[in-house]
Amino acid sequence: MVIKEITSQSERDFWADMECDHCGHIEHHVSGYDDEFFHQNVIPTMKCKKCGKTSREDYEPKATKYDKNEIV
Repeated sequence: MVIKEITSQSERDFWADMECDHCGHIEHHVSGYDDEFFHQNVIPTMKCKKCGKTSREDYEPKATKYDKNEIV
């Protein structure tokens, strides 16, 4: 799964539309946390509800909105 669009964000909590990079299925209003751990470790292991696959090997995490040392 990859972030297709972040639909809303409050501090580091966000809600996004996630797209399967295998079958193109879109899951709406998926909650997430905007830190490096979530982008590098959680998103790539999310399973698509349609095909059951996780992110591809060439998955590149998005940058966080805030620096890891920044207090929001």
